[in-house]
Amino acid sequence: MGVLPVPAEVRAILLDIEGTTTPIAFVQETLFPYIKDNVKEYLRAHWEEEECQRDVGLLRKQAQEDSSLDGAVLIPLESGSGKEELERVIQAVVDNVHWQMSLDRKTTALKQLQGHMWRAAYATGHVKGEVFEDVVPAIRKWREAGMKVYIYSSGSVEAQKLLFGYSTEGDILELFDGHFDTKIGPKVDSESYRRIAASIGCATNNILFLTDVPREANAAEEADTHVAVVIRPGNAGLTDDEKSYYSLISSFTELFLPSST
Repeated sequence: MGVLPVPAEVRAILLDIEGTTTPIAFVQETLFPYIKDNVKEYLRAHWEEEECQRDVGLLRKQAQEDSSLDGAVLIPLESGSGKEELERVIQAVVDNVHWQMSLDRKTTALKQLQGHMWRAAYATGHVKGEVFEDVVPAIRKWREAGMKVYIYSSGSVEAQKLLFGYSTEGDILELFDGHFDTKIGPKVDSESYRRIAASIGCATNNILFLTDVPREANAAEEADTHVAVVIRPGNAGLTDDEKSYYSLISSFTELFLPSST
């Protein structure tokens, strides 16, 4: 795809994770199946812990908000009447989590539980975060050129830090100046990019956002943020119109920073 010059006013690079820094296959074939396969066991092991109860409380509240949706699973309150009832409540949480995941929901409640489960998986070495081989060298080069580098993902900030803290490249958290998740707003909402710019103390046109999702790219553009769409193995294909409209890169090494010359 050649070289893509970075506009001179850009001071910060904002990175998506799935399909941008990290193979979609890692998320789809490792991280998400881990949740589905282990959520019941995790809940049983950690049910009495305050953190787990907060997670369940958030899921219960989200379930109430979702009650009008087809297939939604409500999570009953415990009355303390024994193991059988506890198993019913846990099963309701499991069913709710599976239902949300089947719809690729991005709710904060779901992402928080997933983040806590992944924390245990990373810490025990069951999972290591994958990054494309061009990512670390490119980010180091950007930082040497004076760029700030941030992550914006629908996965929770905690899940982001776990992926990069326990990565196949080791602990690379030092490469990032900050992390944003859906608490700042949905990635398909242009207002989210204005909030991010305000949070890091710059104008929206001082940011270059790299993502594999055209809807996210469009939202960022509406906020006057610079955008490039990343083409990686396993990513969804682009339409001819999208290919001709967006700036495209297949590797971070294709970005050319004028300030680095």
